[in-house]
Amino acid sequence: MWVYECHKMDFTKAEKLESQNEVQQPQQPTKGTSFFRTCFNGLNALSGVGILSIPYALAQGGCLSLFLLFLVAVLCWYTGLLLRRCMDTHPLIKTYPDIGERAFGYKGRAVVSVFMYVELYLVAVEFLILEGDNLDKLFPNTAFKVAGLKIRGKQAFVMLTSLIVLPTTWLKSLALLAYVSAGGVLASFILVICIFWVGAVDKVGFHENDLDLNWRGMPIAISMFAFCYCGHAVFPTLCSSMKDRSKFSKVLLVCFITSTINYGSMAVMGYLMFGEHLKSQVTLNLPIKKMSTKIAIYTTLINPLTKYAIITAPITTAIEETSLFRNSRSLSILIRTALVISTVIVALTIPFFGYVMALIGSFLSVTASMLLPCLCYLKLNKAARKMGLELIIIVAILVAGLFIGVVGTFTSIKQIVKHL
Repeated sequence: MWVYECHKMDFTKAEKLESQNEVQQPQQPTKGTSFFRTCFNGLNALSGVGILSIPYALAQGGCLSLFLLFLVAVLCWYTGLLLRRCMDTHPLIKTYPDIGERAFGYKGRAVVSVFMYVELYLVAVEFLILEGDNLDKLFPNTAFKVAGLKIRGKQAFVMLTSLIVLPTTWLKSLALLAYVSAGGVLASFILVICIFWVGAVDKVGFHENDLDLNWRGMPIAISMFAFCYCGHAVFPTLCSSMKDRSKFSKVLLVCFITSTINYGSMAVMGYLMFGEHLKSQVTLNLPIKKMSTKIAIYTTLINPLTKYAIITAPITTAIEETSLFRNSRSLSILIRTALVISTVIVALTIPFFGYVMALIGSFLSVTASMLLPCLCYLKLNKAARKMGLELIIIVAILVAGLFIGVVGTFTSIKQIVKHL
């Protein structure tokens, strides 16, 4: 649904065609997605692998970062509303790139698409790192030989995971995988329940009370929070698919409140259990012999396996549509295999889940979720440029987004280079 449409859209001709169709064809209000189904899809977009690192982000930033989690949620909820208002400016706007094109022409579409595709690519890399880390915890000291070369530990599981997901990327129709991956919402709630069970029933306890302010870790914390709320790429698509688009504002409110409660609960429980000893993924701190731990890890592992193909599909489809042999099945398989290999190389080169997530959040998610919605809205809505409360709020979001983006990107890159 995020596929970049390479052909250029002529809004003037399309608008004339649409006006003709409106006369000839009656409206069909029964078509579209219901309110509750859209809420579910929105929660699925917001409830991702970021929930694993929320406790680590809280430990990095200290007590103030918990307040910043709610602040980032409010800012991203508001920019989601701005995207909704951008869609009201033209009935043919269906996707995020459409908004970029309507606001800034074909260059706007290109910029929005690039940020979307790079973000999707790095999320696919995160999936492989996640699988490698957690499988290595379940099955330590695992190794195998390939062409006489011994590969062990996380690297072995990253390569093994890539072989498992590779055939799924060859599928042109991902409808069945989409239904499977919709279980991501349920998986997020199961994970929170498992963490609570480990602390309350398995007697790990909630004993860490000291949550000191840590200014040095604040950029990493905020960047991770931004990553957790980076569902803006799909918001226009969800809105355009609804039976009643006027209810999408309520959908955003339900999704952000529910996901923030989920994130906040995980952050507080994870920190109270492990404190400053938290690792980049809370599952890596859990006692491995407990059944609740295994359920949590297995739940964590299933999601990336089912979502990898869907995450990379927009990228591969966009590449295939620009090639001379777009209808070639063999070329399609070659392109998709090459993409998987490239994500494996990146995952093996930069195997730092937390810092890669922070980089995605600070550079890509902040741009797509905070900066671009504000800029597009100001461009499309002349009334919003007049001095008033709305303009002040938007400018404040732009300033905050730029600060988070610059400082967070610098800090995350610095940490990645340091650990390399």
